[in-house]
Amino acid sequence: METLVALVVFAILVAIPVSIVVLLVKQIRMRRRLDDLERTVAQLRGADTELPPASLQKPAEPLKGPWNQSKAKEKPAKIEPTKTQRPVKPPKEKSEQSNWLSRFGAWLRENWFYAVSALSLALAGIFLVQYGVETGLLPPAARVVAALTFGAALILFGEVVRRRFGDDEKFASAYIPSVFSGAGLVTLFGGVLAARQLYDLIGAESALFAMIVVALIGLLLGWFHGPLLAAVSLIGAYAAPFVVGGTSEDPTWLLGYFLAVAVLGLGIDTVRRWAWISILSLVGAYGSGAMLVLSAPTTESGYLIFVTVIALVSIAIPVRRIWPDHSGPMTFEIFERKDGDAWPAFPTLLGFGTVAVTSGILSFNGADSIAEFWLSVFLLSGLTLSLTLWARNARALQDATLLPALGLVWFVLAHGLDGGLAARDFAITYAQTAEADFPWVATILVALGAIISVCAALRSFASRRYSVVWAGAAAVFAPLLGIALEIGWLPAVVIGAYTWALHAVALAVLMVVLAERFARVDGEERIRTALFTLSALSCMTFACVIVLSSAALTIAIVVATIVAAALDRAFKLPPMSWFIWAGVFSVTVRLVLDPGLDWANSAPLLEMTLVYGGAAVGFVVAWIVLKPLDRPVAKLLLESAAWATAGILLSLLLLRWLEGFGEGGAQDSHWGLGLLSVIWLLLAYAQVQRFEIGGKLTEFRYLLAVFFAGHAAYRLGQALTDANPLLVPDADPVMGLPVFNTLAVAYLLPGLAMLFSALRIKPMPKLLRQVSYGLAVLLGSVWLGLMVRHFWQGAAGMYADNGVSQPELYTYTVVLLIIGAVLFYQSLARQSGLMRKAGLAVIGLAVGKVFLIDIAGLGGLIRVFSLLVLGLSLAGLAWLNRWAKLRQSPQSPEPLDH
Repeated sequence: METLVALVVFAILVAIPVSIVVLLVKQIRMRRRLDDLERTVAQLRGADTELPPASLQKPAEPLKGPWNQSKAKEKPAKIEPTKTQRPVKPPKEKSEQSNWLSRFGAWLRENWFYAVSALSLALAGIFLVQYGVETGLLPPAARVVAALTFGAALILFGEVVRRRFGDDEKFASAYIPSVFSGAGLVTLFGGVLAARQLYDLIGAESALFAMIVVALIGLLLGWFHGPLLAAVSLIGAYAAPFVVGGTSEDPTWLLGYFLAVAVLGLGIDTVRRWAWISILSLVGAYGSGAMLVLSAPTTESGYLIFVTVIALVSIAIPVRRIWPDHSGPMTFEIFERKDGDAWPAFPTLLGFGTVAVTSGILSFNGADSIAEFWLSVFLLSGLTLSLTLWARNARALQDATLLPALGLVWFVLAHGLDGGLAARDFAITYAQTAEADFPWVATILVALGAIISVCAALRSFASRRYSVVWAGAAAVFAPLLGIALEIGWLPAVVIGAYTWALHAVALAVLMVVLAERFARVDGEERIRTALFTLSALSCMTFACVIVLSSAALTIAIVVATIVAAALDRAFKLPPMSWFIWAGVFSVTVRLVLDPGLDWANSAPLLEMTLVYGGAAVGFVVAWIVLKPLDRPVAKLLLESAAWATAGILLSLLLLRWLEGFGEGGAQDSHWGLGLLSVIWLLLAYAQVQRFEIGGKLTEFRYLLAVFFAGHAAYRLGQALTDANPLLVPDADPVMGLPVFNTLAVAYLLPGLAMLFSALRIKPMPKLLRQVSYGLAVLLGSVWLGLMVRHFWQGAAGMYADNGVSQPELYTYTVVLLIIGAVLFYQSLARQSGLMRKAGLAVIGLAVGKVFLIDIAGLGGLIRVFSLLVLGLSLAGLAWLNRWAKLRQSPQSPEPLDH
């Protein structure tokens, strides 16, 4: 009873997909008739005169391309307009998806019982064999013969009905021949599988050959009977091995059977152009193979080969070409598609989809053995090379090459990071046996990447529209695979840094050779030459990364940046700006973050000076080399980096010099924090200078500028509060002379950095410039006040609780008056209303201080002198104001002598 219920449920589940795939047979014709009817009605409504005779009407022209035959809409016959006739606009059609769904629903409601009938007959033939097993009525050979005879009888009966009564929709016998013939094919598949799996009457080779013969019979019948037969045959063929059951020591041969069934479906589709038959064939192939692997893990290696072959046949069979020639737009071009542009053809989408699925299966498999690892590597490489060379005439499949190529890089990287068996075996090569042979794993993988790069370069030679893209892929792939090995496998630890660096040098030599070859071909258009030159420089830099120390690596990158600028100057290679950008970015990261400022604070002074000074000089040299060329972006990057690096170097030298006194450091002293703020301020203003470049990285530069400025503000805040000797009694003492001391380093130097940057960077936003000026004045004022206190109190009396002496209080008044006078004079000289207001504000502050503070805090002659100086100063300023106005007022012209 349970078996019967399971069979009923299985029948219902299979009946639904069978009904779905059969739908389009009738609906394609119905759609054509409906389109003709709608066009005719529209023409009759829009015409003001009688239609011209049929002899004047042009016949409809079908759309070009074999894959549009089933979905082509016939063009309406053109009507010769008369003087009173208006042009007829074709009616708006519903979307293809909504039409397809409506037709599917209508067909499913009317014809679902055909699919169920076909399934029932097929199951009857298969269970005829199982009945013989259960009852033991017939020997195994007789049971198989009975099943094959029953299947052949069903096919014969269906063919008789088709020839005698027809299989077209206009006959009452529509779909009946397909039902019987499809059930017969499934029964034949089941009989052959029973002979192999249940009774072991034939070998795997014989069973596979018999399956191919049955598939060819189905292919032949499908051409005549229609899509229902094809659908029933495919679903039954894929389900038969799982329904028949049985055991086998090595069921890998079933993958060949599934391949034959997939080829059957693709073969039917390539003749009759039922696109959904191909989709059904491939979904069944991938799904059946996956179910086989889950039930028999020993078939996993065969499954990897199987899915690779499936991808290749799905490219070749639909276009019926040994050398694929898919034309039209690529799949990735869908994202750039505009209204009216053509969609990728169905064979293109089918091939891209199978390559994507196969690449995913190969690149994400576990590779439980070393042999399986190499199998996946060579299958991914083979698929990449096949799409590069074998499908070189398939313009629409060029983007599919990216999938297995990236899959190979990911598989190698992930296998190393996850500690796969091949990676572990490579890592312990010399750990257990010092005399072990040299491990060639990394070398083979690098060589494989080089081969793929060379093939991509050959494709670039032959390509026209996408030659630069292929050249870029060739220049990038081999180094990218090497980087994946470096990150995931750490070859330098196993084979040695210099040996591994030689691999990068070999890739650099290869890229130089390719650059020379393309330079001979391209002439003045040297974009491809530049790409390979960039790749060569990158490979040499990669080799330096492997073998050089931190300091030497930074210098090497700077040298490579200069070489890129020199190559651009000599050979006019604009893409060198990309490498210059990467070089500036890499050096900046190394100078600031890794190894960064912490290394600079602890490294030997000479080495630190060489690194930061060499970087600054290198940027200047590269800028001078590029100066005659029209490279505004690269020159701006180099200029801003040179200023920032030079400022950082001076700050670090001053920091190291002050630390030599042994009284405080960069982490907690006011001067150390001030110097750190200068470094971050210079980095922030370097990003501000690069705002002028624009482009897609503008927002990123804004974020960097905000990050650097925020870090500088944090350090300045610490210097003004936590490390301020005026506010904190146990803060690091002020070092130096009364004017030239660490207070100037902590507070005046950041202000000067802001002021100088605001004056230097011409395209700086106006608001940011004004803020920079204001902060510079504020920091200068803080320094001035602290400097006066240090002058009168010394380092020991800086703390505010020590009080204010009368000379100190009087000095503040004099300083305010001097500053106010200078601002006032400059406002008159420059005719600046803003400076005049600032001068008056400072003078007003001095006046207020005298009357509110000095009179109460001063005594004796100092109080007298304070008021005397204030009075004389104000009188002098009044006279200065009057004198300036008289000089600037217009005078009447003197009379001329006659």
